[in-house]
Amino acid sequence: MHKKLIFKRDVVNSILSYCKMHHPNEGILVLRGKNKKDGLIIESLMVPPMSEYGPYYSGFPIHMLPLDNSIVGTAHSHPSGNATPSLTDLHHFTGLVSVIVRYPYEDNDLFAYDVNGKELEYSVQD
Repeated sequence: MHKKLIFKRDVVNSILSYCKMHHPNEGILVLRGKNKKDGLIIESLMVPPMSEYGPYYSGFPIHMLPLDNSIVGTAHSHPSGNATPSLTDLHHFTGLVSVIVRYPYEDNDLFAYDVNGKELEYSVQD
């Protein structure tokens, strides 16, 4: 993905809060936004249906997601403090972008990746 990646400030704040709320377990969210010609804008979140959480995993049955063109990826936490995508993370990649948030879940603890596990630069917009 060579487009600009932009997160709305309230989305970043919500992701961080959700991760803190689920700690020491992982938390998982669905990213919703607009895939435009010049960039991908993450505008809102959705708690995935029938999601499961544990200290080393989080997930949900992908077939339970609604048919919704605004779904552009997922975000989940890594309570261990390591933001590198695992092999499992890469195999369960959904959408265009995957966000991993490492403990302690502050602004500089959010990382975005493409389907190949390459880190993506992003900006936050108010």
